Amino acid sequence: MLALYGSSRQNGNSEKLAETAFDGLEVTHVYLRDRNIKPIVDQRHEEGGFQPVDDDYDVTVEQVLEHDILVFVTPLYWYGMSGLMKNFVDRWSQSLRDTRYRFKEEMSKKTAYVIVTGGDNPRIKALPLIQQFQYTFDFMGMKFAGYIIGKGSQPDDILQDQQALAQAAMLSEQLRSIQS
Repeated sequence: MLALYGSSRQNGNSEKLAETAFDGLEVTHVYLRDRNIKPIVDQRHEEGGFQPVDDDYDVTVEQVLEHDILVFVTPLYWYGMSGLMKNFVDRWSQSLRDTRYRFKEEMSKKTAYVIVTGGDNPRIKALPLIQQFQYTFDFMGMKFAGYIIGKGSQPDDILQDQQALAQAAMLSEQLRSIQS
């Protein structure tokens, strides 16, 4: 299992909620804030359609391809995924054209979960973000197995959201049964 963290803040609410879900599990943690992943350069209409970029995207996507279960962890930023997460997902367009990978075929074998926290009525206002992930996963042929939306904007607010913590504990049990 691999967790992709999109927060620019270390130990933020989305990270803490995810850690609750990962309690006792074997997880590879990838913090996008620690990676240099450049924005996409759209080359869809150019001959070849792909030019390698000198950054940390390739090593990150290779880690993703090594795992069957992916958990996308992001705060709700302006009612969408974080810029770090969006930048990473946008680069998938290049991987679709990269002959080193059978990217879409390999991604179609993955199971995905999403963990989101936000402060402004997130259980309603994060639903378009969940739908965005759903459409992305559908396009890639990935199984979308579930999501958790937690409430928190100030440090440690998530620790007061009993509903989200209970959902994280249930997800932990579900993931534990898959790993064993």
